[in-house]
Amino acid sequence: MPEYPALELPENPKLTHNITHFARALRKAGLPIGPGRVIDAIRAVEAAGFTEKRDFYWVLHACFVSRPEQARVFSQIFRLYWRDPRYVEHMMSMMLPAVRGVQEERAAQAAEKRAAEALLDGANREVEQPEAGEEETQIEIDASMTISREERLKTLDFEQMSTAEVAEAKRMIARLKLPVQPLRSRRTRASLSGHALDWRRTLRASLRQGGEMRDLSLKAHRTRWPNLVVLCDISGSMSQYSRMVLHFLHAVANEKGAGWAKVHAFTFGTRLTNITRHLATRDVDQALAAAGAEAQDWEGGTRIAACLHAFNRDWSRRVMGQGAVVLLITDGLDRDTDHDLAREMERLHLSSRRLIWLNPLLRWDGFAPKAEGIRAMLPHVDAFRAGHNIQSLEELGRAISASRDSGDKDRLMAML
Repeated sequence: MPEYPALELPENPKLTHNITHFARALRKAGLPIGPGRVIDAIRAVEAAGFTEKRDFYWVLHACFVSRPEQARVFSQIFRLYWRDPRYVEHMMSMMLPAVRGVQEERAAQAAEKRAAEALLDGANREVEQPEAGEEETQIEIDASMTISREERLKTLDFEQMSTAEVAEAKRMIARLKLPVQPLRSRRTRASLSGHALDWRRTLRASLRQGGEMRDLSLKAHRTRWPNLVVLCDISGSMSQYSRMVLHFLHAVANEKGAGWAKVHAFTFGTRLTNITRHLATRDVDQALAAAGAEAQDWEGGTRIAACLHAFNRDWSRRVMGQGAVVLLITDGLDRDTDHDLAREMERLHLSSRRLIWLNPLLRWDGFAPKAEGIRAMLPHVDAFRAGHNIQSLEELGRAISASRDSGDKDRLMAML
């Protein structure tokens, strides 16, 4: 075991205690923080000082954050712990069940519920009861028609889930299926109940029977399974949704008898990355960790047109043969001006049997195709659907099986 030199603590022992407690909260929220990092953070704060909040934030950020996806959780816990003087009341209000009309209705921001759970771990969450003799208003809530926890979790936005809810959602996603109907091939096979006469086999049989045509041979079309090609946006605005979709994709790729000939997966942000080989790993955490290590543009910018151009040029002919179904998961907020997004979408659409776009922005009731990227992409998809919760992934299976399902495309096309 390595021996650490004696640690000279800052003059303010309370600050040392607070940094230690802050690191413990980060560890409970999922960040891999050990004693060594805590010691480094205390030393870094001692060396840099903490007169400026901005400097203090980035000193702790440098010590505790090692991956891009950890930055959001760190930011929320830092804001609640160090900056908000009423963070305890704020967290308690988030953790307690809300009663419509009594508590302010506000959706938790990204990673906020996970931060609250980490900071309130082990705290007493019971509401103080009024003292005897005080008047109190009793609120009776009829819970007879309350939906189950699993049903509620199906409709909960991935971005608003707590750590425990994310873990439970992943277990539910692992049980999801993505059925597909087989395709009728132009090739035929001999069949006793075929629908067409096989003249070649019939004439060959007649030669063996002295030239008499005694039996008629029938044939039927063969069936084959299509490929599934997934293009998943892993930019900053899509990070949490992409992780859940990739969990779903791993379950589909490893499901026996699912029907798909092969599942191909690509991630894109500022560049295109093929992660298909990682999906063959049976352990989902190991598979996604390897995929994340190869895709270096997690939570970065978005260049949809450039990445689609790279796919159409380098991969389309390899993975799109024989009528592949394509799932495009992105919010459509493109920042690329060097390529023609509409043209690349048209090429992708013409190469696929069916192109389905999953967009988490569709969860908003007032969503309209106002962004330039969305307006360029929408005309070139067969179906436009939401992809922000478990229920939307369940409905995806029905959309793939129904060839005429267009989701919300027709409604939004009328707005263009």
